[in-house]
Amino acid sequence: MKKQRAEEKKRSNVFTAVSSPMRQKILKMLAEEEMHISSIARELKISVPVTSKHIKILEKAELVERKVFGKTHIISLSKNNYNSMFDDFVPVSKIEVKKGTTLMDAFKNAITFEVKEINGRNYIVSSEGEDGYYVYYVNGEMGGKKIEDYEITENTVIEWKRLEPVTKKKLQITVK
Repeated sequence: MKKQRAEEKKRSNVFTAVSSPMRQKILKMLAEEEMHISSIARELKISVPVTSKHIKILEKAELVERKVFGKTHIISLSKNNYNSMFDDFVPVSKIEVKKGTTLMDAFKNAITFEVKEINGRNYIVSSEGEDGYYVYYVNGEMGGKKIEDYEITENTVIEWKRLEPVTKKKLQITVK
C-alpha cells in the first residue's frame, strides 16, 4: 500500500511538473543540452528565482538533475525518468500460454507485428502498425535470445520498446 501511494505521488508530481507551459519549454531546452540556470532564465526571459522555482518542481518530479560546481548550478534532463514518465499508462494485454511456448508464438496470439530477418536474426520491425525496430524485455531485463528461441516457462511480463531513430547531426568545419 505504501509503495502504491509513493507511485501515485510520483505520478502526481510528474503531472504537476509538465502542466506548466514554462516547464515544458524548460524540458524542451534541456532535451537539447544541459544548461546553467541563468542561461535558462535568459533564454525564457524570466528571472533566475522564478526559473529556480520551476527547476525545483521538475526536480521533485525527478525529470531533471542538478550538478553543483561551487555557486554554479547546471541542469540536465534525467533521461531515464523523462523517457519513462508515462510508462504507467502503457496498455497491458493478457494472454495465457502453455509452458514452453516461444515468445514468437505468444506474440502471434497477442499482437499484430511484423518480423524481418536481417543477417540471420529476426527483428520486430512493426508492432500494431507502428514501424520501427523493437527490443524486448523479460521481467524488466533485456531479452538475450531470439524471440523464436525464447521459451516461456513461468509467469512473465514482456515489454517491447520501439527504438527511437538516431538523430542526425552535422558539423560544418571551415578551414581558414
